[in-house]
Amino acid sequence: MPVGTSRTLLFALALLAGPLAGSPQLAAAADTVLITGANSGIGLEFAKQYAAKGWTVIATHRRARTPRSLTDLAAKFSKVRIEKLDVTSVEQVSALAARLAGTPIDVLINNAGVYNDRSKCAEDDESCPGDWTVENFGSLKYSLLDTMMAVNIKGPLIVTEGLYKNVLASTQKKIVAVSSSNGTLTGEAQPRPGLMFYRMTKAALNREMQIVAASTRKDGVTVIMLNPGPTLTEHQEYLKNYAGMLQTSFTVENMINTIGKATLADTGRFLRYDGATEPW
Repeated sequence: MPVGTSRTLLFALALLAGPLAGSPQLAAAADTVLITGANSGIGLEFAKQYAAKGWTVIATHRRARTPRSLTDLAAKFSKVRIEKLDVTSVEQVSALAARLAGTPIDVLINNAGVYNDRSKCAEDDESCPGDWTVENFGSLKYSLLDTMMAVNIKGPLIVTEGLYKNVLASTQKKIVAVSSSNGTLTGEAQPRPGLMFYRMTKAALNREMQIVAASTRKDGVTVIMLNPGPTLTEHQEYLKNYAGMLQTSFTVENMINTIGKATLADTGRFLRYDGATEPW
């Protein structure tokens, strides 16, 4: 038998016998990521990039109708599963956990968040920038604060606790919270005014996830908070001419790399998209 034919036969037999040890392409096929708020912005980019890597992607949204962005993604990648989820609802998270019973979640990404007032934006208008002025001292809209506290603080906790058994059942056992440098308490020499609600909730999210990390370390679960940096999502296209804005694909690619490298030794850390330590 020619040498080339022999090698081809041996490779085929190895594939029939099982995955090749150390093969990232084959190993990745078993990995599953769940992303909240996956219909736009950073969440959608996470879904796209993980799907392209061959992961099973559970993409959640809270819209009345399934967003076109997700149906298009599911049509392109067979391992994309779309789920409707309001992260502030214990009942909806419990129902999702029941539907996902027995499904390991290697990486749970708490991405869903509210950062300004989009009450005047049409539901499907992702380019609408929303209103930041109602987060300025002297003109605070307290109903928005209630919403932001529910989504940005309570939501990640409900999702993390509700799907914890799925994380424990996985190989990687990683929980990620998309935070922001806007939540820093020590990283600004002179704190600036504005964005009060958003900055408050991200600071609270960081502390919350620190405590989650301390609570779950015994189970071998890695919990990290990530700062994506000033990301040019579709909501912020009006900032495209500002220096320093990062493309969504760039920051998400870096965050996926950072998530992949994170180990239990990193649990409880607040990291920049590229893995550098962020100040609390």
